[in-house]
Amino acid sequence: MGNRRKIYFSACCVINLVILFLDIGCQLVISAFFRNASWFLEVMMLLLCFLLVYILFWTYRFYFLYKEYCHLEDEEEKWSLLMQATPDFICFKDGKGRWKKVNKFGRKLYQLESIDYVGKTDLELAELVPFFKDGLNSCYLSDEEVWRAGKLTRIEESFIVPSGEIKSFDVIKIPLYYENGLRKGLLTIGRDITQQKVAESILIKREKLSVVGELAAGIAHEIRNPLTSIKGLTQLMWESGNITEDYAKVMVSEIDRINQIAGGLLALSKPQSAEMDTVLLNEILQYVVNIMEPESLLKDIQINMNMEESVCKIQGNRNGLIQVFINLLKNAMDAMPNGGQINITSRRVLNKIHIIVSDQGVGIPSERLEKIGEPFFTLKEKGMGLGLTISYKIIQDHKGTFEFSSQEGCGTDVVIKLPC
Repeated sequence: MGNRRKIYFSACCVINLVILFLDIGCQLVISAFFRNASWFLEVMMLLLCFLLVYILFWTYRFYFLYKEYCHLEDEEEKWSLLMQATPDFICFKDGKGRWKKVNKFGRKLYQLESIDYVGKTDLELAELVPFFKDGLNSCYLSDEEVWRAGKLTRIEESFIVPSGEIKSFDVIKIPLYYENGLRKGLLTIGRDITQQKVAESILIKREKLSVVGELAAGIAHEIRNPLTSIKGLTQLMWESGNITEDYAKVMVSEIDRINQIAGGLLALSKPQSAEMDTVLLNEILQYVVNIMEPESLLKDIQINMNMEESVCKIQGNRNGLIQVFINLLKNAMDAMPNGGQINITSRRVLNKIHIIVSDQGVGIPSERLEKIGEPFFTLKEKGMGLGLTISYKIIQDHKGTFEFSSQEGCGTDVVIKLPC
């Protein structure tokens, strides 16, 4: 539009100047005619030469302005075709939120084909297209958020279309400013991700069904073993006609094992919100070491503690954290049949507390390291594979993370990171 104005302005100037020169020429002609014909011819020749040069100059200027105008027209047409052909929603609003241009996809989406949308705001269009009132009001609010942020913003917007389908869009909004900082306009580009969201939903459902299947298989396997033992002992007692103390102890032990499996599964399945209190991690770690020390001495294992005093108080569940650290120490001791040392370190790193438990055990094979924490996955002959799974959930509830690093024959390092 700026180049068009230049052309119009230049044309007006040229026309006015030509008229001015013609007017002066006419006056000179009249006056010279009545005075001196010779002088009149000289003046006329000079005037005509000057006028010819001037006309040639502006003809040359117009030629290049016209070429530039045609080039801009071609470029504008190309961008317009690209904008109209794209399957994405593209809309440009001015600095006051008034719609200036929207592509074919956008007009069809909001049913604006027969509505003069140019110069109207979202709130004004909401009155003209009542079905999309909520969606347009939401667009108005999100536009204001973008202006407040003053930078490119990416959001996800959803609304119902007349067919009853819920459409989801991945939207990018770009605020544009003049050099003086005033609002120039807002460019909105939205991509329809409805099918992608549906596909993601189906995939999540499939993954859930897959997990349920694996969990059911694991439960069946874990519970079948003690049930088989109980069934065998019951048959022996039935055939022999008497109950021995040894048989009874084994049956009680196997029933307890089933109870532990059920308890572990309940702990995983219930979305429990553990009560968080102010706790001292160093004090909890010392408490756990005191509990585990008798067992470690029997196994010829020395537990070393390196507690950093700067480790701060955190909001946590004391019993949950104790359970996590007991599980880690038990796993470390089980991995050290020939004794050795376990090192426990706590330190503060920026806004997190790192608790590191290092052992000198047999280590974990690299192909099994990725499965650590999965339900029923265990490296122990008599393990149930739920201890670390429950520990993972407890740390997750504390907004923390687990990290494992291990090498066969060289021990394992476990790093827990908790926010403080």
